[in-house]
Amino acid sequence: MGTITVRAPGAEDKSPLVDIYVKARRSYYEGHLPEEELAEWERSMRAHDLDFARPGRTWLCADLDGDLAGFALVTSDGELGQLQVDPARWGRGAGLALHTAAMNALRDQGLTTARLDVFAQNHRARRFYTARGWREVRRDETHVRMALDLTA
Repeated sequence: MGTITVRAPGAEDKSPLVDIYVKARRSYYEGHLPEEELAEWERSMRAHDLDFARPGRTWLCADLDGDLAGFALVTSDGELGQLQVDPARWGRGAGLALHTAAMNALRDQGLTTARLDVFAQNHRARRFYTARGWREVRRDETHVRMALDLTA
């Protein structure tokens, strides 16, 4: 497992977090989206800055044995907008630590329900969320909408 620390990200984390996001997103969209679309999204992500100061958002990042392993983003309306872990560090507890901290951040805001959208073909993520009490509330061709009761 290793030592995991969850903290607020700093400006020095922006580029490494984009790298993690790109690796993680590719892990579940490759084979499902055209390479041109993935490459265009990656170029766009790398061209834009992550806005850690945007109101109504809480960013968290996880260090695993001192190295940045992943991040989470929650919004003031209860959305888990991102939970991304470097695929090379999967299964070592960073995702669980980020999930726990993110849900605690929503509880601290007085929210009682969390929501997220997950790519329908991302079975690994769907199993992760289901194991933590999330339930499916809606589905379309590409995504599953899930909700979590934060009072349970």
